[in-house]
Amino acid sequence: MNPIYFVRHGQTDWNAEGRLQGQRDIDLNAEGLRQAEAVAGRLARVSGLSGADLAGLDFAASPLIRTRRTMETLRAALNLDPADYRLDPRFKEISFGAWEGSTWAEIRRWDPAGALARDRDRWGYRPPGGTGESYAMLVERVEPAIAALTRPTVIVAHGGVARAILVIRGHLGLRDAPRIGIRQGSVLVSDQAGWRWA
Repeated sequence: MNPIYFVRHGQTDWNAEGRLQGQRDIDLNAEGLRQAEAVAGRLARVSGLSGADLAGLDFAASPLIRTRRTMETLRAALNLDPADYRLDPRFKEISFGAWEGSTWAEIRRWDPAGALARDRDRWGYRPPGGTGESYAMLVERVEPAIAALTRPTVIVAHGGVARAILVIRGHLGLRDAPRIGIRQGSVLVSDQAGWRWA
């Protein structure tokens, strides 16, 4: 099991407002840029690498602007070419369909039945709107990308993708994965020893 160093994108204004972003393309705010720069030092410490050794890692990101900006900012802070990474659309965030752009409080007001159904089955529930995905669907999308990794990899993506990876790698079960918080500005390490925050 090659190590994965997972970084969730930095904060956006929608994060700060508690809005579901899903696959909406929302840029980082000033705090998000600060988090992206700060996480570079954590990545160097937890990997135990620097310079050319860090450059030898595989770097992959979701194609959304908030993940690309996070990746480019952290690579620049590590004195690596900001543009020298690959995009993988399989690492896009889970789609919340018609719920994107709303807060949970708003959803509970205008779609109480949907919110209740999701509360009862966080893993299998698919939000309305045609494009909505369940976590089970997200795992189907992410699993081939994880299976294809051939060396230690830095992945910059989203909270839902982190939860999918933890399930794919056997670190968490279907009940726990959708309930844990995925931190911004930290590195989630997944390796033979298990998973941990750095």
